Amino acid sequence: MTVTERFLSYVAIHTTSDDTSDTHPSSKNQFDLATLLCDELVGMGAVNVRLDSNCYVYAEIPATAGYENKPAIGFIAHMDTAPDFSGKNVRPQIIEQYDGGEIALGTSGRTLSPAMFPHLRTLIGKTLITTDGTTLLGADDKAGVAEIMTLAEDLLTGDMPHGKVLVAFTPDEEVGMGADLFDVEGFGADFAYTVDGGTEGGMEYENFNAAAATFLIKGVNVHPGYAKDTMVNAALVATELAAMLPSEETPRMTEGYEGFFHLTDMSGTVEEATLHYIIRDHDFDAFDRRKALLRTVTDTLNETYGDGTVTLTLKDSYRNMKEMIAPCMHLIENATLAAERVGVTPTVEPIRGGTDGARLSYMGLPCPNLGTGGYAFHGPFEHITKEGMEAECRILKEIVRCYAEA
Repeated sequence: MTVTERFLSYVAIHTTSDDTSDTHPSSKNQFDLATLLCDELVGMGAVNVRLDSNCYVYAEIPATAGYENKPAIGFIAHMDTAPDFSGKNVRPQIIEQYDGGEIALGTSGRTLSPAMFPHLRTLIGKTLITTDGTTLLGADDKAGVAEIMTLAEDLLTGDMPHGKVLVAFTPDEEVGMGADLFDVEGFGADFAYTVDGGTEGGMEYENFNAAAATFLIKGVNVHPGYAKDTMVNAALVATELAAMLPSEETPRMTEGYEGFFHLTDMSGTVEEATLHYIIRDHDFDAFDRRKALLRTVTDTLNETYGDGTVTLTLKDSYRNMKEMIAPCMHLIENATLAAERVGVTPTVEPIRGGTDGARLSYMGLPCPNLGTGGYAFHGPFEHITKEGMEAECRILKEIVRCYAEA
């Protein structure tokens, strides 16, 4: 089965995670893909294939005789799709020999256009896989799943010598729980890669430090005709709070290593208001300063409107994996060499987000992130190329070869 055939079969399975759930996995339908992957791995000849009660899939591709002492390398992808947009009843469109023009996404009224996505011009002549405009595609991260499964079959049926290779597929990455119950010790890898990035040849080992902030504002609600010096309008305090944060430090206004404050949602009445923010920065000191600013804003508003008016809850989400990858830069060096060997230009860029690999790195499994060949994840404009997925499969195989040659 080709990587494209695998990909198209996987995206047909509804695996959207649920950000309102506190179960593991957050949605039971993720077991549908997990069970299929286990069956396929067993059929290929993988060993120690297991699906645990929390929907994590693990399998081993034994080392070739004489290569048992080579590093054990793992490859990891997540099975769930983002709850941001529908992942049910995905109906991909396949455009062969893409001409660089606009693409109507089914009858949805949406159009995939180079005006919105200039990189489309670089995909001319390739086979493009898009949505029909009513769902996301699921390339994040079923492309990674398909690429790892293709690698597994290639190693199990081919004759290339290699060390032990481990594969794993996780649930709930899109709701921040993908690494929560990952069995690092049982997985058995010395080092690993998540295959969960964008353009083929991409590799990432620097991600945001991340935190979530919730502001709860308690107002004082009295008759507006007699509210002088008494009323505290929680909704208005909320808007005042938002205005106290730097307007130029939002996702729309930042790029590269620049951090931000992102207001994800808010609600409010005179009586009570709530604001939810995510805070991001690559630099740990700058990250701490951002959190300190939120505390200062809270204190300032409480001085103005009275103690207890504003309550701030801060929760760290994940840290920049750079410090954990720095002692293991062979991971990036070998991935770079692998891309060059198969004729793909490697690109190393910081992630303006996070991956399971960031948390796994702090759990004792150094784990940078690799591209999949996909673009515009989490929405109806998501797309990927057949050629990009095939190239990433070649890169994964060359990484295995690099470690076998070490």
